[in-house]
Order: sequence, then structure tokens, then C-alpha cells
Amino acid sequence: MTLLEVENLSTDFVGSDGVARRAVDGLSFRLRRGEALGLVGESGCGKTTAMLSLLRLLPPAGRIAAGAVRFDGDDLMRLSTDALRERRWRDLAIVFQGAMNALNPVRSVGEQIREAILLHRTRPRNEIDRRVGELLELVGIPAWRAAQFPHQYSGGMRQRAMIAMALACDPQLLIADEPTTALDVMVQAQIIELLDQLRRDLNLGLIIVTHDLGVVAELCQHVLVMYGGRLAEYGPVADVFSLPQHPYTQRLLAAFPDLDRPDAHLEGIPGTPPRLSDLPNGCRFHPRCPLAIARCRVEAPPPHQIAAGHVATCHLV
Repeated sequence: MTLLEVENLSTDFVGSDGVARRAVDGLSFRLRRGEALGLVGESGCGKTTAMLSLLRLLPPAGRIAAGAVRFDGDDLMRLSTDALRERRWRDLAIVFQGAMNALNPVRSVGEQIREAILLHRTRPRNEIDRRVGELLELVGIPAWRAAQFPHQYSGGMRQRAMIAMALACDPQLLIADEPTTALDVMVQAQIIELLDQLRRDLNLGLIIVTHDLGVVAELCQHVLVMYGGRLAEYGPVADVFSLPQHPYTQRLLAAFPDLDRPDAHLEGIPGTPPRLSDLPNGCRFHPRCPLAIARCRVEAPPPHQIAAGHVATCHLV
């Protein structure tokens, strides 16, 4: 059953010169209940902006230019600000990038989770305290540590606490933006295992924003590759990783170590993603693409269906 359907989502940022620049351009995808979607691409490709757009949490310079975001049958773009505020955290929750450093250092972890519950639900104090303990236990933290302060937690525990806070009101969809950043390898593996366990146990819809293709391969059923604010490729992880169609996806995979081929040469991608103030015409990847043809420089490619559920936006497929 479809939980989230994003259709032609476009987001602009208005600069100090008053000019609107397109940061997310025509993004479309679907997410089912209990399914995990990996959102990948280099920094500056629009991943976080796309997720903030879903929740209408853009900074003042940002604005939704077009598109629909249907969640459980309701178009979030048409809800009033107050109505959407009620849905956030209760139905849709996000763990922001760098969230493990976002806890208030002078308040106990339990108190901060308790506040998230009180903002959206009215419950007796003893019931809320019990719920805080349950949430911490759910993410692998003993309930008695609710009384401790963030500096008494390790980085991995703070990340777990932020996940517990995001789950405080039993959301149906959890967005995790770079949930393993700044954690050591062993803790990263524990966080990924935790998210996968929560997805299965709670039947959560899960969106993971990450640079780590290994995380996507291990955790996700579908992957969406973004470049320059646009969808480059989207489909089942097995299909996209085994038979990538977009040159950008191919180059990303070639730059990532493969344990099955330890001697394989890793190839970087020359250049950098385009800035909003200098977006190229046509396909936004063409200045870095080794396969670009004249058409790529003047015409933006539409999505081409490769197989059921697998699309790529490239003139060469």
C-alpha cells in the first residue's frame, strides 16, 4: 500500500537579487508502508532540500514552486500550516543531519523526549515517563539513562536518542538525513541495523538520505539518485546497482569500493555539482559526463522507463 507519493515536486530559492533558482526540479517517487528508500547523490544535489520540501520546513528563502506530496491520501501541500504542524512528528518525523549534536546540553535526554510527546499528545505524567523509557529501550538505551544529560552519552547513543525522539508519537514515516555521519564504523553499522529493525517491527516507511551506497544496498528496497536537483535514476536497489542506466549512477558506483572486487580501480568523477546560480542547460550532468552528446547540452531528458519501476533520465537509454 502506498504511504507517500511525490509528484513533480519543485522548489525554488530566492537570492538576495530577487531571482528564483530551482533547487529541486520535478521530483517524483513513491514509498510503500514498511519500505525503505535510499536517496543518494553528492553534496549539493538537492537531497536535503527535497526532504525539507516534503515537510514544508524550508528556510525563509525557499518556496514550493509546484507539485503534490500525498501522504496517506492527503496532499501535504494543500494543508494549512496548523494542520500540517499537527501531522509532523505524529505522522511524519525527521532526524536532521547532525542531529546527535542538536540535543539541549542543560536538559536531560528524557526531558527532551518527554517534551516532544507533550507537544502533540495529552497524557498523564506517569504514562509519559513510561513511554520515554519504552522509547529508549526500543533504540537500545537502558530506560534509567533518561535522567542523564547529553554529555553523558556517546555519539552513537545521542543519535539513538534522536531516533527515539522522532518515534515519540508513533509516526508512519521516518526520514533520516545522514544518520551515520561522524560515527565510527562499528557504531554506523549498529545505527543502520537499528533503523532496519525499527522499519520491520513498526512497519515504518523509511527514507535514508546518505552518501554511502553500502548503506543503501544493505538497508533499502528502492534507491533514488539525484543530481542537480533532478531525478537521475530511480528503481529497485538490485536493478539500479546491478544494471545502472544513467552515467551519473554508473560513475557513483565506480567510485565506491566493492568487496567482491577488492583489486578494482576506483574512479572519481571529475568536476563538481553545479551551483544554483550557474545551472547548465539541458541535462545538468552533461558538463561532467563522458558520454554526453550534442542533444544533452540543449534538451533536458525526460524519464525513460527501463523496466517495471526502474526509470532513468538520460537521452542514451
